[in-house]
Amino acid sequence: MREKRNCLYCSKELQGRADKKYCDLHCKSAHQYKKEKEQPVRFYNKVDNQLKKNRKILKEYNKGGKVTVRVEVLNNLGFNPNFFTHYWKNQKQDVYLFVYEYGFLKRPENGKEKYVLILWQNYMEKRVFTNH
Repeated sequence: MREKRNCLYCSKELQGRADKKYCDLHCKSAHQYKKEKEQPVRFYNKVDNQLKKNRKILKEYNKGGKVTVRVEVLNNLGFNPNFFTHYWKNQKQDVYLFVYEYGFLKRPENGKEKYVLILWQNYMEKRVFTNH
């Protein structure tokens, strides 16, 4: 006599193969989704997602190659300046942080905090520093 088995998702009694775990594909998919949602998001995924978000925001606001934007505009969209891939120091010793090819520098202008946005240029390779 076989031991009674139940679906891991909906708990209905299973019929068929001895190694069957779910009653149908819907229950299998729903169980996997639920299991994934319960697990804490891995640190790597959090960092990767924030880098992607930062890059998307910088790309959207830097259409001209060099632009100035108020800090709160980018921050309100979810931009986080603590996540960047590398940095570059110019001859004036300003340190631009980069998210891949999009760079930003925080500086006060007319009493407001702003970001100067720039695009990566080939000449910058001589003075690049990675973020590790």
